[in-house]
Amino acid sequence: MNNAKITDLKDESTGANAQSAQSAQVAHLSANSNAIDCHSKAEKETILIFDFGSQFAQLIARRVRELNVYCRIVRHDLSCERVKEIQPKGIIFSGGPASVYAKGAPHSDPEILKLGIPILGICYGMQLIWYQLGGKVGQGKEREFGRAVIEIDKGGGIFQDIPLETPVWMSHGDQVQGLQNDFFITATTPQCPIAAVQHRSLPIYGLQFHPEVTHTRAGDQLLHNFLFPICQCQGLWKLEAWIENQIRSIQNQVGDKRVICGLSGGVDSSVVAALLARAIGPQLACIFIDNGLLRDGEAESVRETFQNWFKADLHVVDASSQFLSQLKGITDPQEKRKRIGHIFIEVFRQEAKSIRDARFLAQGTLYPDVIESGGALDGPAQVIKTHHNVGGLPKELGFDLIEPLRDLFKDEVRRLGKQLGLPDHVVWRHPFPGPGLAVRCLGEITPQRLEIIRQADAIFLEELHQADWYRRTAQAFAVLLPVQSVGVMGDGRTYENVIALRAVQTDDFMTADWSHLPHDLLGKIATRIINSVQGVNRVVFDISSKPPATIEWE
Repeated sequence: MNNAKITDLKDESTGANAQSAQSAQVAHLSANSNAIDCHSKAEKETILIFDFGSQFAQLIARRVRELNVYCRIVRHDLSCERVKEIQPKGIIFSGGPASVYAKGAPHSDPEILKLGIPILGICYGMQLIWYQLGGKVGQGKEREFGRAVIEIDKGGGIFQDIPLETPVWMSHGDQVQGLQNDFFITATTPQCPIAAVQHRSLPIYGLQFHPEVTHTRAGDQLLHNFLFPICQCQGLWKLEAWIENQIRSIQNQVGDKRVICGLSGGVDSSVVAALLARAIGPQLACIFIDNGLLRDGEAESVRETFQNWFKADLHVVDASSQFLSQLKGITDPQEKRKRIGHIFIEVFRQEAKSIRDARFLAQGTLYPDVIESGGALDGPAQVIKTHHNVGGLPKELGFDLIEPLRDLFKDEVRRLGKQLGLPDHVVWRHPFPGPGLAVRCLGEITPQRLEIIRQADAIFLEELHQADWYRRTAQAFAVLLPVQSVGVMGDGRTYENVIALRAVQTDDFMTADWSHLPHDLLGKIATRIINSVQGVNRVVFDISSKPPATIEWE
């Protein structure tokens, strides 16, 4: 792709320079029309994932996307008529926590099974298909949770190129029971006599285990067999084509108006800004608010990336004194968040007024945000949690909304960032909470306490980088606790602060386990923090998982 530099536009003009930039983009798009056509075809070979309340529904979607096939998560009761309108290449029924025979259990439209569209039922999905076609489902003699080894009856079909004995991941109490004439068994385990089935005349397949989790060793091959030989997909979902399609969409939506992008320094907002810079050049204005709650070197990194590298119109607002004055004496975490959010909107609104002809606000909303907030077309209506960036700020600020990443998962966003030329330290940056260090500095917020946590956090992350552990953890940070402990330094008694280190491993941040960092590395980090950060005499390591704990402490 063309990585031509974007002209810096400090006078906020959208005249000759902007028109020239747009002409170049139009020419670029014309040269890449094949990529755009490819993207359109990719969305026409959609896989629908019916969500029955599974904790793995998003993981199924990610696995399908990784195989270069476009998919969407939809609600479990999507009508047969709507399915026919969408014309998917295939359907996947997810797992779920309910029993198909229980009152109020989620069921799909049974007419969907008659459409001739290939269907893969996973766990609850398999049981539902069996139940809707007249079979019996009940509790198994033993529950089956964790690793198991299936014995495949025959190779071929969905088990093509898979060993006849294969480790899988089970998670079920119910089982399908009593063989139906319409199905034949394709795999078993000692605890589950019917671990996989195939319909004799319809392209319907059922797996009692979970191919989407990494513990199922041949899971990717199973999904590949369903998507390609069975559904006849071509694997056209490519980010290169998606980029070109989004550039065209953004240009059509924006016209000659300007777009504001609020930068946080995180990967989502950074990728949005880089994409908009590619699409509309000098029509983009980025606002970065220094709230005094940033990590060490954060503001400088944003300047380097967007002002010096992308030549973007970057507005850096130092509002640290406003934030810190409003946080003085506040210890309740929810009150901290409330005050920080209110000040942010006021500062952002004020700075936005200085950007002439600004009509649009760009946000880094991702597909999981949309799903969990109940905002996806045909998606699950249940709100799992409300995201501030799904329909929140535009109403407050009076802008039309642009959300170019709302169809992507986090791993796709990182790949997109690499293709757009963002540096590795931005693309692979760990998540950082909106309220910043305010929710990692437990208790009262003061400049002195912020400096302690800032220095400790910088040491922790630096050591992880040097030990090649940063990319091997999903999120790592330091927390300043609101307690003091007794210590001895030299010949004197100390009564100073405690730092907690938190590092987790996770795929989706919905569940997480603590990272098993080497003891010698933890010892080195603790020693360096105590020796280098004045006011700290004790370091502890958090070994809590989520659930029951959360990743952040506040």
